[in-house]
Amino acid sequence: MNVNIKNFEDVKSVYNSLPAWGILSSLDIRNCDIKKITDKSYVEQFAVELCDLIGMKRFGDPVVVHFGEDEHVEGFSLTQLIETSLVSGHFANSSKNVYIDIFSCKVYDPFVAAKFTTEFFGGDDYDINVLFRK
Repeated sequence: MNVNIKNFEDVKSVYNSLPAWGILSSLDIRNCDIKKITDKSYVEQFAVELCDLIGMKRFGDPVVVHFGEDEHVEGFSLTQLIETSLVSGHFANSSKNVYIDIFSCKVYDPFVAAKFTTEFFGGDDYDINVLFRK
């Protein structure tokens, strides 16, 4: 279910009223610092810090792999399992954009995640989409 969400209070209200099974937030962060999004250790650190910030228990270490024969999609991809599902992301070198998806059956604040991610990677701004799965 996709609804108009403006803040964390809206997230909690919709989550509890459905009832929802999980929340998926998709973050599109624009014009990030190329040095940060092309540094594997920095991307791994992001996964750890994001999970701590939004209260997710990590299951194992983040997996960060660089690939993409086409320069349009070349960059790192991130997978971080969490006990309540998954954090994933792609870091597009050519556009300097970062795309993060957070799916969890545990309620979290997607707006805190978006602001943190934008600041962590030095992005200019972001778009956020929140979807409730039931």
